[in-house]
Amino acid sequence: MKHYRILLAVLIASLTAFAACDDPLNPEENFRNNLESVLMSPAKAEGIMLYGYTQMPYITPRFDDVATDDAVSNNPANTYRTMATGGWSSLSNAQDMWTQCNRGIMNLNRFFTIVDQIDWKPSNERLAKAFKSLYTGEAYALRGILKYFELRNHAGVSADGELLGIPIYNEYVTDLATFSEPRKTFTESVQSIMDDFTEALKYIPMDYGDVTSVPSAYNYLSLDEYNNIFGDQRRQKVSGRIVKAFQARVALLAASPAFNQSNTASLWETAAKYAGDLLKDIGGIAGLDPTGNVFWLPAQITAAKLRTGDNKDLPEIIWRRYMRSFRDWEQDNYPPTVYGYGRINPTQNFVDAFPMKNGYPIDDAASGYDPQNPYANRDPRLAQIVVLNGSKVRGSVINSLTGSSNDLANKMQYSTRTGYYLRKHLNENVNVQTGKQNTQDHIEPIIRYTEIFLDYAEAANEAWGPDGKGSYGFSARDVVAAIRKRAGINEDAYLATISSKEDMRKLIRNERRIELSFEGFRFWDLRRWNVALDEPAMGVELNDGVYTEVEVEDRAYKPYMVYGPIPYNEVLKFGFVQNKGWE
Repeated sequence: MKHYRILLAVLIASLTAFAACDDPLNPEENFRNNLESVLMSPAKAEGIMLYGYTQMPYITPRFDDVATDDAVSNNPANTYRTMATGGWSSLSNAQDMWTQCNRGIMNLNRFFTIVDQIDWKPSNERLAKAFKSLYTGEAYALRGILKYFELRNHAGVSADGELLGIPIYNEYVTDLATFSEPRKTFTESVQSIMDDFTEALKYIPMDYGDVTSVPSAYNYLSLDEYNNIFGDQRRQKVSGRIVKAFQARVALLAASPAFNQSNTASLWETAAKYAGDLLKDIGGIAGLDPTGNVFWLPAQITAAKLRTGDNKDLPEIIWRRYMRSFRDWEQDNYPPTVYGYGRINPTQNFVDAFPMKNGYPIDDAASGYDPQNPYANRDPRLAQIVVLNGSKVRGSVINSLTGSSNDLANKMQYSTRTGYYLRKHLNENVNVQTGKQNTQDHIEPIIRYTEIFLDYAEAANEAWGPDGKGSYGFSARDVVAAIRKRAGINEDAYLATISSKEDMRKLIRNERRIELSFEGFRFWDLRRWNVALDEPAMGVELNDGVYTEVEVEDRAYKPYMVYGPIPYNEVLKFGFVQNKGWE
């Protein structure tokens, strides 16, 4: 019920205060007429703060992998396919978060102007104090998160070589001229985000959930009062742990080659610290969830009992969307034989990234890879993530390279273009056949511990080398070894051969590509690493027993597209400096 009450509060607040505003960055006129009613209603005031959640990119999951070398789409109208093939501009940007984030930020700034005026719990000063603390911390956290997404999507180098971030709006604005304030430097923008997170951590607990003793920071509350405010029903709202995870994301972004242009070692150490502190809290390597790499499987979902009891997550999950039961992903991505549209097609590039079971890359002479038996003795994650030729989906054999079924590559509009279909995320208890359709629960992660482990490994390797442990007791090599062992690479002969920072960097990036695939990372990882983006998307054909790679889709990215554009209208209206290369 808490979830629906939150959504109702958001709806009420947005309808009464902001949704009708002609200019979403200047809701003052609309708000003025409703201020009295908002001040009289804690639920409406809370809704203004909660509006920040609705402006995040998690409301609708984005499978932007089809704009990378990991996948293509068989849908000609897919916006990310359009991006990758020459349709990305400052006028048409499927990754635009500028207005959306600033809209949320401005609503949060408005919330800060009224938070002290709201009687959050009439006749009970203790509860009023607790609610004010909770919502203030939540607002700071949401503002920092929105700033992060805006920075990630729109930071870049100007024509004169300056590394720029975003405009920083920390106050509620009523004068449109204020929006012409120049973009801050990238460093200033990062600091502004971290400042918001620091403030948030002063107010909100590390975790929500019922406790048996009241934390000292809230000793003015009774146990029942604490649990009613900060208990189980608040899970999936921004907690201190989630804030710390975002601190690790921001620090890694700042340390990455596209933004750490001098390769400053201290930035890598800072990134390792933020990730390491969070991992230390779960016992380091021992805290890696043994089944965290297959979180989407029906057995995992059933075992978690996420709709009952204390609403705790899988050990792997730091933050996820609320549980939803649906069949959309299966309808979109099942092969045609099982009545799907086969939309997301993993590439041969992606398949080639999976090593052999002995850990060696397939292009290493010691791997034992047979190009005419390409799926034998491979990393088990390959078959878990990708539907290969001859694999089964819902008991049906999928022949994507041979035979005459509709699963055959390029046979029909719903067939794969690459010879592969997507398996990851799909709950195969879903039936999408007309007349027999059903829905099933899905776990939709926002932040997983595997991400934080890989953040740490990347930063620790750059700061201290493959075996440096800082003050945390585990190294980049230890993290990679644990992740690969969990995947089923039990005798990792290849890892033992790696001694240089450069070789470990390559391996960590590849592990990140596999482990976080189709979760919205690859598009941004390639850019923060400042690597070439124009690698063609490849597929495979099988003719007379011979596998042959074929080019499926050329990529039209230019080098300057490492950084995304500032929206053209914002440049035109407010004079913001555009990133180099974009018009």
